[in-house]
Amino acid sequence: MYRRIHIMGASGAGTSTLGKALAARLPYVQLDSDDYFWEQKYSRPSDVTERLSRLRADMAQHEPWILSGAVCGWGDSLRDTFDLVIFLWIPEQVRLDRLRAREYERYGDEGLPGGDKYEDVQEFMAWAAQYDTAGPEVRSRTLHEDWMAGINGDLLRLEGDFTVEERVEAVLQYISRSR
Repeated sequence: MYRRIHIMGASGAGTSTLGKALAARLPYVQLDSDDYFWEQKYSRPSDVTERLSRLRADMAQHEPWILSGAVCGWGDSLRDTFDLVIFLWIPEQVRLDRLRAREYERYGDEGLPGGDKYEDVQEFMAWAAQYDTAGPEVRSRTLHEDWMAGINGDLLRLEGDFTVEERVEAVLQYISRSR
């Protein structure tokens, strides 16, 4: 049975959403990489040594767990920790539409032209739009593919615009076949 699951993909692909949904159906604790990466959410990253220390402590305390969100680069030392990695990919336009809606939910009119967060939102959206075409120097599909090539655990790819429930069912079926 898988006890250390990592869900990764582009920003907006649904890693956190799938992690929460799986944790609601399985006796797992959900951990999210954003909770470790950011000292101040979405504005100031935490110290790498500190974030890894906190994440490792939580992993040791809460097994079995599901870690959602990417850890490529800062979390490369965790690669051998995962016994199952789930890679999510959705079409770029669907993902970017989700992100625009999420940013509006987060910032409201402040994220629109003339708002205090407009430039931040534009910068984030430009960064997120690079995922499918950029090289390994940024969080991209290329970086993720390279990272996944080095894992020792199993890999499940869920590629396409599926509902959360369809993804949950696919993971549960994969887990049950792998016992």
